[in-house]
Amino acid sequence: MGKNLVGNHIRKLRFNHDEMTQQQLADKVGVTRQTIVALEKGNYSPSLELAFRIALAFNLPLQEVFFYGNDTNQ
Repeated sequence: MGKNLVGNHIRKLRFNHDEMTQQQLADKVGVTRQTIVALEKGNYSPSLELAFRIALAFNLPLQEVFFYGNDTNQ
């Protein structure tokens, strides 16, 4: 199928939430900081469970954190 098409707004959301660090988010959702780095770079697509945990950490619906395709303008 090719290139990873699942994108996210995690980096922007972290900064909009009191400049949350990658480590703080990682601790909140139960992963390593390296996982958050990989997600932000688009090198890793999260499991559905992790995607929901991240959305809950920001108190946002899943579709406001993650997108499918090239939806970088949100």
